[in-house]
Amino acid sequence: MTNIDAWVWWLIGAVGLGIPLVLTAMPEFGMFAVGAALAAVTAALGGGVVAQVLVFVIVSIALIAVVRPLANRHRDQRPQHRSGIEALKGRSAVVLERVDGRGGRIKLAGEIWSARTLDSDTSFEPGQSVDVVDIDGATAVVM
Repeated sequence: MTNIDAWVWWLIGAVGLGIPLVLTAMPEFGMFAVGAALAAVTAALGGGVVAQVLVFVIVSIALIAVVRPLANRHRDQRPQHRSGIEALKGRSAVVLERVDGRGGRIKLAGEIWSARTLDSDTSFEPGQSVDVVDIDGATAVVM
């Protein structure tokens, strides 16, 4: 096998590793593909088989060790988009009719909701601002 054959094989390997990257969206395959591409460059520059394999292994492991934690950190920092009932929790509402442990009415997100207090001994009068802590069926639980 000549050096030309070696770099061609490494490029075929890089392309082969790129295919599962696209199909599975697993970034590790892309990192291995970059390692194979750099091994192909090493082969094209006349590096021996040991150098080619070392370049592939070192680059692949380095990319996984550095890029993966950065990607995970970035993914964890994205704001989570809440919808439906989950989007209402934590919002403020205005009391329309006295709210206590047995019931009442609030205006929440532009709509009128039945409501009850989280603590049955607490009550809120019309005009007061309350925070929604939970949604129980069609009733907002406020405090």
